[in-house]
Amino acid sequence: MTLNILFFTITINKRNISAEDAMHEEMAIKLYEQNKDRLYEIHRLY
Repeated sequence: MTLNILFFTITINKRNISAEDAMHEEMAIKLYEQNKDRLYEIHRLY
């Protein structure tokens, strides 16, 4: 009889984001959403 056990150690660290990085991330998400909406509009036409 073989007993295999896996042990995981999970460490959670708070991520410190600068204001510039936060703005960049927000702009990227906004552009992604705009492009996704544009794609849905094109698909609806056909």
